[in-house]
Amino acid sequence: MQREIYESYIKILKEELLTAMGCTEPIAVAYAAALARSALGSLPERVEIAVSGNILKNVKSVIVPNTCGLKGVKAATAAGIIAGKPENKLQVLAELTDEDIKAVSQYLKKAEFTVKQAQNGCVFDIAVKVFAGNDSAFVRIEGHHTNVVTVERNGEKLVDGKVLKDVESNLTDRSVLNVKDIIDFADCVEIADIEEIISRQIELNSAIAEEGLKNDYGARVGKILLKAFGESVHNRAKATAAAGSDARMNGCNLPVVIVSGSGNQGMTASLPVAVYAKHMNVTREKMLRAVALSDLITVHLKTGIGRLSAYCGAVSAGAGAGAGIAYLYGGKYNEIAHTVVNALAIDSGLICDGAKSSCAAKIAAAVDAGLTGMEMERNGSRFCGGDGILEQCVERTIENVCDLARVGMRETDEEIIKIMIKSF
Repeated sequence: MQREIYESYIKILKEELLTAMGCTEPIAVAYAAALARSALGSLPERVEIAVSGNILKNVKSVIVPNTCGLKGVKAATAAGIIAGKPENKLQVLAELTDEDIKAVSQYLKKAEFTVKQAQNGCVFDIAVKVFAGNDSAFVRIEGHHTNVVTVERNGEKLVDGKVLKDVESNLTDRSVLNVKDIIDFADCVEIADIEEIISRQIELNSAIAEEGLKNDYGARVGKILLKAFGESVHNRAKATAAAGSDARMNGCNLPVVIVSGSGNQGMTASLPVAVYAKHMNVTREKMLRAVALSDLITVHLKTGIGRLSAYCGAVSAGAGAGAGIAYLYGGKYNEIAHTVVNALAIDSGLICDGAKSSCAAKIAAAVDAGLTGMEMERNGSRFCGGDGILEQCVERTIENVCDLARVGMRETDEEIIKIMIKSF
């Protein structure tokens, strides 16, 4: 493949496969709060938080790691203020001590917190303003989890938002992604170029999945799948990915490697492929290539949707996993493209109603769709262009799905947020 495209794909993987602890939206809130505390230079007496509806949706019901089970925007903010290390970004809460955890609960009772929904039309928006005496500080994150556009102290700008305002200008152009080139990349990539980042993804995500299978986190979806449906590779692939989410959504402090800003998507894209690779006894090199393909397919599917929407991101990652497993079986362009189309035909429209325990079950459903799509193609069966939103071409099908998620489900997203805010 063209060297320029090859280098872009390497950069995209490095930009996407970041290490994070906990659900990334509350972690982003904690990161903003830690930055605000640092800029203020003292412990805030009063805190004002304004976040977009999609942030509220994804923070409301998920446990903030290292807080002994606390949930929500206030808890994430308090944890970031008390002991967050902003230099660690998406691992901002990774180093909290037992004393810090106690201090977070005490601070929530002592300080004054105000939380409201931002109304500026930005899907991903976090604003934290803190006050101590006559001093104040303000931090805003916009567009994605670590894109800090404003840091102020007493009205003086410490970070100029104009520098980072255009989020996409700071990332490699995702329009270079397409299924054919992704497959070519998986075939020809020098393993040394991806080994470290893909190996880290498999290692960390497998560790939290194992934790989820061994212990009782959340709704125990992964454990229940294995108990109810057995040890087939198909079921283990679903259960392993679900178990990682069981743990991560319910306070486990182990890190994960994310994709498209989501740990759930990072686990969904990687763990089923790793399970199948072990079952099939393929080489480590083949597994790394297949996981890289799954990651890039996931990013490709998510690019036109956006990082936060009413469309469950696990759908994209489940299709990516199906494509990666098809690659393990020796699939080429036709087999992998039809696997993706089949998977999207099955579960496109699965809604995202925030981060919580049921994400694990949605992951299992998305992986099942990817595996069904893959097995359909292996058995000479496929859904055809013209069926519903499907087109003859995989790229046009992806465009249709992106339009459905980004445009068609916009009102759905607004209604989901309205419903969830009733109990906020």
